[in-house]
Amino acid sequence: MENQHLSEAFYELSTPLIADACLRLGLNLRMAPPGIRPIMPDSHITGRVLPVRHYGSVDIFLEAMGSAQRGDILVIDNNGRKDEGCIGDLMALEAQACKLAGIIVWGCHRDTADLKNIKFPIFSYGMCPAGPQRLDSREPNALTTAHFGDFFMKLEDVVFADADGAIFAPGQQVEKVLSTAKIIWQTERRQAEAIQSGKKLREQLRFDEYLDRRSTDPTYTFRKHLRNMGGAIEE
Repeated sequence: MENQHLSEAFYELSTPLIADACLRLGLNLRMAPPGIRPIMPDSHITGRVLPVRHYGSVDIFLEAMGSAQRGDILVIDNNGRKDEGCIGDLMALEAQACKLAGIIVWGCHRDTADLKNIKFPIFSYGMCPAGPQRLDSREPNALTTAHFGDFFMKLEDVVFADADGAIFAPGQQVEKVLSTAKIIWQTERRQAEAIQSGKKLREQLRFDEYLDRRSTDPTYTFRKHLRNMGGAIEE
């Protein structure tokens, strides 16, 4: 799926819905470790992953962006370090000029005030005024795969990011993920509208019926109950 179509499909959705869709489809939930935040609070992006491993010098970011497609998202593996800010205003401006959709860092950023003025979507684990003071040896796959927390990502992956965090999905499954997330969203919207119209969620989900059934059948879980009736919560 092209980046533009990804962005259009994700417009009304969210990372919680993507997470629910991945679980419903039986996909591994590759979620950025808790704590990642957008510099601009309203950032809401998706696109093909452009992975890069950082070794202390920004030249590898410039190299990665040289092969970028419009709407890609630069995803930086800096091993979760918080003792250096590995990107700042110049890299944000370069990514913006290359028509990327955003930058996601497993690590920290710097130049926060300038980044806010640039208004380019960036997600990181916080700020650090110091730049890298190291230059490590580069690995052969530095521009094709990267770590983010305890999982790998690669060029074929897609990332979704918003105020709740970031989730990675396999590119070959992304259409199923998006269509499933939309079904969940539609169900939840109907339930929310019903609550606002006076029909409580307990009533919609026939919760008393569930409690009665569970009292005689301990194996009858709430998830099984929801599956039987098509509710969106937890399913």
